[in-house]
This record gives sequence, structure tokens and C-alpha cells, in this order.
Amino acid sequence: MTRLQLFSYRVVSCLTVFCLILIVVTDLSSRETKSTLKDVEYATVDEHSLKLDFHFPEVTKDSPLVVWIHGGGWRKGDKANCYVKWLTAEGYTVASIAYRLTSTAVFPAQLHDCKGALRWLRANADKYGYDAERIAVTGSSAGGHLAALLGTTNGYKELEGNVGGNLDQSSAVQAIVDYYGPTDFPRRIKTQPHKTIEKNSVVYDLLGGPADEKIELAKLASSVTHVTADDPPLLIIHGMKDNTVLIGQSESLKAKYEALGIPVALHVLPDGKHGGMEFYMKPYSGLVCDFLDKHIRK
Repeated sequence: MTRLQLFSYRVVSCLTVFCLILIVVTDLSSRETKSTLKDVEYATVDEHSLKLDFHFPEVTKDSPLVVWIHGGGWRKGDKANCYVKWLTAEGYTVASIAYRLTSTAVFPAQLHDCKGALRWLRANADKYGYDAERIAVTGSSAGGHLAALLGTTNGYKELEGNVGGNLDQSSAVQAIVDYYGPTDFPRRIKTQPHKTIEKNSVVYDLLGGPADEKIELAKLASSVTHVTADDPPLLIIHGMKDNTVLIGQSESLKAKYEALGIPVALHVLPDGKHGGMEFYMKPYSGLVCDFLDKHIRK
């Protein structure tokens, strides 16, 4: 083979590979467009539109539903940051919900919004095809807090709210996955006063004041306060080296579950900090799938 022929061969090979990559990327883009439905309004509160995004599996009919709640210290973050979209490949429909941030309203507004989204999702299950009786809730950090709190407060009138209506629908879930969320604010007052007491700290803004001066509200906002024997199974994933939300928060909730004999598991990343994609990759993605398959898969 001459140098010219070799050069021509390499050019053709590169162009072929490029075209194949372009086809694959275009195909994936097309699949994303077909499988995602964004900015569906589930409620309006004081002229503030609350929306959610759907991520659908290849077969949506009768699929179990996983509701994702984003993190961000209750003061930032976005439903677009949905770290469990990969569950669609396992046959789950995923709904990523927005809620009012602390710049707009203080607790329990955030939980009221999440429960309003759950009721709306149940009311509209036939329209979108998933199974309204097989729902799990999950979230990271502040979203993990709201997921655990939502799962442990079904029927608690003060925390149900009436956001979005659909009050004939239940906000109950059948399973909870909590990624490194705070669950025990009275304990956190002692271990992390800079995050709970200091002005403009995340919990200060969530509660509308220092947590040690709003202790009853701090308890109300803590999932450990509400755990009862009929609560749904719980999976917690947390990093041992997390200095933002200390692992003691997850240990506190796990202990409360164990005391009542409710199914619970805490998986610790030995070198894990606060967040990172390693939480949503193998082997932890497999643990989540196994947990969801056990509790909300037919």
C-alpha cells in the first residue's frame, strides 16, 4: 500500500467513525426528546408556578414511579438536576419536582409543595401511564430531608397542606431513598450550630430564625420525630467524610427505624463526602435498584 493509499484509507476510516458517532449522538438526542416531558405545572401558589419534569422508560404503562426532590440547601437547586434519570433504563418512570425555595417561603412550605406534587401525580397517573399505587420518593441533601420527611408524615395534617388541591388523593409513598439528607435538627443544633443557629445559615433560613429558638419547628421538620411502625421501607446512602451533613443524621434516623422494626438500610461510602456522581453509580445504583425492585416492582 502506497503512502497516498494509506492516507486515503485513514481519512475514510476517520470519516466513517465520525459519522457513526454522529448517528449515535443524534439517536440518543432523539430518545431524550421522546422520553422527557418538561415543565408540567402541578400547582400555583401565590402566583408562583410549581412544575415538574417527567422522564419516561421505554414502556410507561403500569411502570412504578420514582419521585426525585433536588437538593441545594432549600435555597437553590433545580428540578433539572435529577440524578436518578438512569432509573428509566430499569423500567421506572421518574418525576423530578420543583418546590418553593427559602427566598420565597419558609418551612413547611417546601414539604407542602412536595406533598401537593405527590397528590397531583396520583390524580394524573392514568394520563401519563405509571402506577399510582407503586411510588417511591428520593432526593439528595435538602431533597433527601424532604423525601424522608414526606415518607414519614403521611396523614399528619399540619404538614399535608393543600397545595395544588387533589385533596382526595393520598401523599403516601411505598418506599424512601434518602441520599445524605439531614433528618434530626435538634441533634444538628448541637453538632453543627453554624448551619442551624447562625443568621443566614441554611437551617436558619429554612425555619425563619435560629433553630435553637424555634425548637418545636425544628422537631416538626425532623423526620426522626415522626417515625411510626407503619412507615415505608427506607434506604439511606451517606458519605463517611461528609462535613456538610454529618453521617450522625442518617444514623439517627436508622436507629429510630430499627427501634420500631421497620425495614431500613444505611450504606456508607467510606471516602464519600457530600454528594458526587459516585453516589449514583455502581455499586450504589445497583443497591437502589434492588431496593426499589423489592418494594415497588410487581
